[in-house]
Parts: sequence; C-alpha cells; structure tokens
Amino acid sequence: MFLLELDRNKLIARFTDYISYNTQSNEENDQVCPSTPSQLVLARHLEKELKNLGLEEITLDKNGYIMATLPSNGGEGPVIGFISHMDTSPDAPGGPIHPRIVENYDGKDILLNKEKNIVFSTKDFPEILKYKDQDIMVTDGTTLLGSDDKAGVTAIVSAMEYLLSHPEIKHGKIRIGFTPDEETGRSPLKFDVKAFGADFGYTVDGGELGGLEYENFNAANPTVTIYGRSVHTGDAKGKMVNAITIASEWQSMLPEGLTPECTEGREGFFHIYKIEGTVEKCTLSMLIRDHDHALFEKKKAFLHYMADFLNQKYGEGTVVLTPHDVYYNMLDIIQDGHMDIIELARKAMRNVGVTPIENPIRGGTDGAQLSFKGLPCPDLFTGGANFHSRFEYLPIDSMIKACETVIEIIRLAGKGK
Repeated sequence: MFLLELDRNKLIARFTDYISYNTQSNEENDQVCPSTPSQLVLARHLEKELKNLGLEEITLDKNGYIMATLPSNGGEGPVIGFISHMDTSPDAPGGPIHPRIVENYDGKDILLNKEKNIVFSTKDFPEILKYKDQDIMVTDGTTLLGSDDKAGVTAIVSAMEYLLSHPEIKHGKIRIGFTPDEETGRSPLKFDVKAFGADFGYTVDGGELGGLEYENFNAANPTVTIYGRSVHTGDAKGKMVNAITIASEWQSMLPEGLTPECTEGREGFFHIYKIEGTVEKCTLSMLIRDHDHALFEKKKAFLHYMADFLNQKYGEGTVVLTPHDVYYNMLDIIQDGHMDIIELARKAMRNVGVTPIENPIRGGTDGAQLSFKGLPCPDLFTGGANFHSRFEYLPIDSMIKACETVIEIIRLAGKGK
C-alpha cells in the first residue's frame, strides 16, 4: 500500500470553504453560462487559490470554465485530466449551509435540527451504518451539503497541493478543470477538449467510497406537445378535444413497470417528470433511459409509434413528438481501446486501501459526453452520499481516500517510485 500523509484538517477547511458559496445552477436559465452568477464567484475564488498554490496555465473563460496545469516534474507518462463541477443541485435548498461533523458516529439516528425536529433516520438511510465510528459531515437538515461536487473539487485541489509539496513523487503533465452547470446537463457543451489537452481524464464526481464508473445510461429527453380544442363545457359534446385527457391516454400507453420506481441495475425506463397545460395545449417532459443502445433506440421508436397512433385517432397534428438525445453510454468509448485507464484507476484504489466498486450508473456524468467529444473520461468516487438532499452526508475518510486515489493515479502513470 502506498502511504500518504494528507492534512485532514486542511481538507475539511477547504471543503467547508467551498460549500459556503451557494452555487445552485438553474435549469430554466439556458440563455447564459453559467446559469447563475454565484458559480462565477466561486470560479474566481478558485482561480486565485490555484495561482497561490503555484499551478500554471490557469485560465478562466467568460462561461466560468477553469483549467490549470500541474507541470511535469520529470516523470513520464500521458497527460491526465481531472474534472469536477462547481454547481450544486437545485433539487434542495442550497444555502446558507450550516455543516457540522458528527465525530465517531455511533450508528444511531442523528438529530440534525432540534428546533425544527429534523432527524436523520437510519431506518430511512441504513447505508450510513457502513461508516460507524467515522467522522461524518452533515447539515442542519435545511439544505443540501454540496459534496456533489465540492468534495470532488476539494480532492483535486488538495491532490495538486500535495504533489507540489512532494516533488519526490515524479509525474507527467496534469490538467485539471472545474466546470459550471453540470446539474443542468449542459456542462460539457462549452468544455473545450482541445484546449484541455489531456490524453484521457477522470471526473471526480461519483458517490460513495470505491465507486469507479464507466458505464452509464443512453439518455433522451423528448418533449410531447398535445394540441386540443376548447369549447364551452355546456356545448362541448362532439366538439371539445381535451389535451389533458389525451395526455392521460399517452401515460397509460407506456409499458407498465418500465418506470424509475420499478427498475434497477441495467433496466431502462420511460419517465414523465413534468406535465403543463390546459384543454387546448398540454406539454409532457419525458426521460428515456437504457444502458443497451439497441433497447434505447427501440424505446425512442415506440414513442413515435404512440404519436402516430394518437394522430390517427384524433387527427394529424394533435400530438407532436420532439426528440432530444442528451448523452450516450461511455462504455462504447471506453471498451474501444481504453480499458487501460480503468485498470489504472483500479490499481490506484487498491494501492491506497480502497476496493473498487464498479456498477453501471443509473444516470449520466460529464464524462459520458466528454468521452464522445474525444476525451475518454470515467468517473471516480468523491465519498459523499444522499446527493441532492437535505440528508446528504460526507464521511471525511472517504473524501480523503478520493484525494489519495487522484494522487496515486498520477504517481502510477508517471512511473513514480
């Protein structure tokens, strides 16, 4: 095992500093990047920190993307990139965050907020019991914590600081990048892979200890627009066409059981996550997900069949299906000559005492889109759990292991001793 001596208190202080910035992104604000100005505030803070640490080639563009270089100190090997995102999810309140560390967690329920009687229940979240006797950071139950992905940012910056202060660890050129708007799915769109200049990369954006992810959903987010005809209800017979009723029919035509709440593992699904409308017009926002590309295409084709059927029933133009592919399964890229970067991560984890856990992601990462843009980019754990939730938590030892894993990947790739 390769032993590191990381400054635990410094990592905690750095993470606590980052989460003090409320950087929730805004899915609705797709006209500007970043979608919220607070992300740019944190970006400028990081830019200054990276300069003070001594990194080189630091750039911060107008869209809030930061890139920097840890130059080679004589080691050989490829140019490796490490990427995390600065924004946090809008799914739960984003701040002000009031974190605290539960020291030597005893395995019992945690009273997060006495005044509001908010309790972290082990019955609801039994996974936390894996971290009994460890120090765990939580919130006061009124906001998320922000370990998605500020734990990743912390791990990367701390790894760079460690390597700068330990020149005996020989390494090649390392690139790091911090991005806005990952939670909106738009982060990779403006990420300049050519300017980043890495041979391959890793997003440090995964969950619990040991996660190594290189298989994700193929994803489409189609929109279904249904047009009806409004007539006074007293004179509606044979005249009214109720778009809301047709929307309900659309929902009932979807295969029973192929929904998020009924599937797991590599099972795909259909999901209607938002309905807006009136009798005259109703819009359904949908998700289609599947790891298998052929099944993914069949699911998309089935929606076209549904639209055709309803248009024949109610008249052409009643249902308009707007397809929108979002990202694809990075496994297709990784398996095509890049499994060596998976083996590198596996070896690094084992060397620092972490058992790799390789499960398909029931979601996506920036790495999926970046892989198809020419930067093979699997995902590494950050240590956090219960993301996007008031009950999010971060075992401190797990974040430290994320940092150690980044350092060890760099050491191994640089042929360090």
